[in-house]
Parts: sequence; C-alpha cells; structure tokens
Amino acid sequence: MTQLQPRRWWALGALAVSLLTVGLDLTVLNVAVPTLAVDLGATTTQLQWFGNAYTLALAALLLPAGLLGDRFGPKKLLLGALALFGLASLACAYASTPGQLIAARVVLGAGAAFLIPLSLSLLNTLFPPEERAKALTTWVMATFAGIPLGPLLGGWLLDHYAWGSVFLINVPLTVVGLVAVLFLVPLTPGSGRGRIDFTGIALSAAGLVALTYGFVHAGEHGWADPVTYGLIALGVAVLAVFGWTQTRTAAPLTDLALFREPRFVWGAVLATMASFALMGLLFVLPQLFQAVQGADALQTGVRLLPLIGGMLVSAKVAERLVAVVGVRVVVTAGFALLAGGLAWGSATSPSDGYGFTVAWASVIGLGTGCTLPPLMTMAMGALTEGRSGAGSALIQVLRQVGGTIGVAVLGTVLNGVYRDGVAVGGLPAPVADAVRGSASGAVAVAEKLHLPSLAESARVAFTDGMAATLWVCAGLGVAGALLALLFLPGRAAPEVRPRESEHDVVAS
Repeated sequence: MTQLQPRRWWALGALAVSLLTVGLDLTVLNVAVPTLAVDLGATTTQLQWFGNAYTLALAALLLPAGLLGDRFGPKKLLLGALALFGLASLACAYASTPGQLIAARVVLGAGAAFLIPLSLSLLNTLFPPEERAKALTTWVMATFAGIPLGPLLGGWLLDHYAWGSVFLINVPLTVVGLVAVLFLVPLTPGSGRGRIDFTGIALSAAGLVALTYGFVHAGEHGWADPVTYGLIALGVAVLAVFGWTQTRTAAPLTDLALFREPRFVWGAVLATMASFALMGLLFVLPQLFQAVQGADALQTGVRLLPLIGGMLVSAKVAERLVAVVGVRVVVTAGFALLAGGLAWGSATSPSDGYGFTVAWASVIGLGTGCTLPPLMTMAMGALTEGRSGAGSALIQVLRQVGGTIGVAVLGTVLNGVYRDGVAVGGLPAPVADAVRGSASGAVAVAEKLHLPSLAESARVAFTDGMAATLWVCAGLGVAGALLALLFLPGRAAPEVRPRESEHDVVAS
C-alpha cells in the first residue's frame, strides 16, 4: 500500500464523486414523480413503489454486503457495485413501463447497498489513523451533498430533457468511480472462503425489509392500519431470531463483539440520532419552501444548499477541535447547536421569508457537521480491517432504519397537526380530502377555486405541524447532547489495529 499512498486522496475524491449518486437518487425521483405519472401512466401505488423498491433493497443487502466485502476483499465487490449501479441507472432511464422502472430501482438499491458500506470500509485501508477523520468527513459530505443537488439538477434536466435524464446523470459519475477504484484502490485480500452465514443473511434481510416497510407503510397509511403494526412486529420478531442465531453460529453475519466496544456502540447510536433529526429537517424543508414560500423544485434545491454549506464548514472545524478538546466536547456542542437550531426553526410563521429560514437551517447544518463526522470516525476507529466491512454495514443499517423511522414518525406528527388545523368547512368531501392530504395540494386547490383564505389556512396549519415536528427533533438533540456528555470519551481513544505485513496489501 505504500506506493499507493500519494494517490489515496485522488481515490477518495473519485469515490466521493460516485457517492454523490446515492444522495442524488434519494431526492431526484421526487422531482420526476409528476412527469412519471403522466409519461408512464403510473398509479399512485406504483409511484410509491418507485421509491420503496430502492429503500427495501438497500435495507435488505447492507449487512450481507459488509460481510462479503470482508470475506472476499472490498475492491472487487466495489467495482461490481459501481458497474451494477451504472447499468441499473441506464435501465431506469429507458424503462417503458412502471414495472420495468420498479425492477430497475430494486437493482439500483442493490448496487447502493454494496457501494455505501464498502466505500466506507476502504477508508480504514487507504488512510492511516491520523488522516482518517479528514477522509471520513469527505465521505460523509459526499453522501449528503447529493441531497440538495437532486432537485437542483433534476429540476433543470426536466425543464430541458426527457425524464430519463435524471437517471442518466448517474452514469458518468459511476464511470469515474470505476476507473478510480480500478487504478487507485489497492487490492486487499479478504479473510478467506470460509462458511457464509446464509441463515443469518436470510433472517437479517427479511427482518430489515419487514421493519423498514412497516415504517414506510406507516408514513403512507397511518399507524392504525393493521398492516403497519403487523409488519413492524414481524420485523422485530425476525430480527430477534436473527440476533439469537448470531450467538450460536461459528461464522456469524454480524460481529457481536462490536457491541462490547463503547466507541463503536455510542458512535453508531448517536450518529443514528443525528441522522434522525437531519432526516426530519429534510422532510419538512422542501415542503416549507414549496407549499408556504412558493418555490419550485429547482429553487428548493438551491435553498437547501446553505444547510449543506453549514455542515461542510463545521465538519472541517470539528475535525481540528476534536484533536484539541476531545470528541465529547465537540459532539455535545454539536447536538446543542442542532437542538437550538431546531427550536429556533419551530418559530417559523407563514409570513417569514427565506432569510429567516436560512438562518436557523444553517445553525442546524453547523450542528450536524459537529456530530456526524466525529461520531462515525470514532465508530470506525473501533474496527480492524478484517471486520471493517461488517462494521461499516452495521453503522449504515442503523442509520438507514433510523432515518426511515424518523420520516415515518415525524410525518405522522406533521400530518396530524396539519389535518387538525386546516379549515375544510363547507368544502365537498373529495375536495376536503385533497386539502387534508398535503399543504401543496391544499394550495393548488385554493388557487383553482380562488379561495385565498383556504391557502392561508393550509400554510398556517403546515407551519404549526412543522413546529411540532422540529420540537420532536430538538428533544432528540437534547437527548443526544446528554448522552454524549455522559458516555463519550474526553479524548479520542488510540486505535488498536493489527499491523499489516508487506503481503497484506497487493497492488492492483
């Protein structure tokens, strides 16, 4: 690996470019949904499955991806993941039926499930401990930077090209990643070809899919729906069986010894809490910009950029502060900033302009940059190279499920307050249902019927619901600050990793 060290930052840069596709894919589809409904003749259920197919494939395959990366070496599988992601993007772009697009989205999610943990695990291979925090900050920012770029690029592309262009933008980025991984990333041998825990793979995939879909279903159909709590109960039960089998197999899918390492446990748990709060913000902000402030998809992407900018600035500052004052102080302060920004945002009213919103959203970005990168660096520091894939996958599973739960729970809070607050008196039942469905729908109905009072009622009800949502997230931020203060180390613990022999890394 020594001869490749001068090129490790180039490799990370190219990986970061390819990782943008993951963040892009989370948001770019939202912009294209109205067009897809017309051009493909997709039903509401099919439109929902365009997103769900990707999410469920990602949840099901994260843990097996980490295991296989450790077993066979990350480089080969990462090359396959990038190729699969690029080919699936092409399939999405040229799908001619809803069924074809759903199938292509499943394959796209499978590629992302390998791409995310394997690229993260490579940081332990490419970088020495003293550089790993900076490298991880770059990785985190790359995964989040695609989120505002999705509506930004998607809106522009849909204005000028066919809807398939929103998926074609993934192709050149994955090609860049393929070339970089092929020539810049070292070929590290895996742990061998021992027995693979197929029972664990099946149980973990089934449990995570059921649990994730249960919360997705809750966001769409409510918590009273029997399917919602049936799926969640099934997911919890299957995952409990999975955990039991992991203690009784010789080659478990998940290294349970990681749960005895405080740095890993608290790094992963607190990173999940920070992700929960951030996903709540990303859930409400686009709706605020569009339904209340009148922005289109392109303008929404632009207005999200200060949030990412705040994350970038504070992540660089936090990286240096951790070395001086320790991870406990930095992360506690980050959660405090996060909670303060969320509480400030709860005071937003329909009459407030974008200037007020960008102020509190930037504070949240600053807080997030002080929490996520240091926490993930600490968790990754507990991993040896032999289990970096499995450990990275476990971190991503927690964040993925946490984010899904967050959107479902916070969506319920928002919708509950909004539906109780919007005025639908005197409206016909179908119109009232459309108004209760979303603030954007209510504003569209109000404009069509020339009812400015209805639009104002919807905007007020939405900001009230957003306030309740942000208060829930702020409470989570306070809890994160207290847990960080109590359980995080004052200084970053030294990493204990086995020394590499000259045969451990084979140049590609």
